[in-house]
Amino acid sequence: MSQPRPFRLSRAMSVLTAGYAVYALARPRHLGSALDAEPRAAEGWDEVARVFGVRDLVVSGVALLGREPATVRTAMRVRIGLDAADGLLLASRVGDPGVRAKVLGVTLGWAALNALALRADRRRDRA
Repeated sequence: MSQPRPFRLSRAMSVLTAGYAVYALARPRHLGSALDAEPRAAEGWDEVARVFGVRDLVVSGVALLGREPATVRTAMRVRIGLDAADGLLLASRVGDPGVRAKVLGVTLGWAALNALALRADRRRDRA
């Protein structure tokens, strides 16, 4: 009987993040739309979405393919930091308080879910 792979929740979050990354690459216009950006700024936000997509695919790939626990932990910590940084950066570029709250809720919420997954995995995998 094979032993379960450690960091099951962290890897699941990585699959979900990779799914978002593919969406960001396929439909980059979603970011500018979510931010209620001016139409003239749409192409710039498309580029940001593509950067997020590539970056999130790479980090998710490291977490999913990492064989060592330290590799998965590091990838998850990088993702958590990037999500928090994304939230702060994007929120600083949005004028509407409702959109700003939405941006912070999504990005910091995603960072928190990743942190909870990592914490739960670390506790379970130690036992």
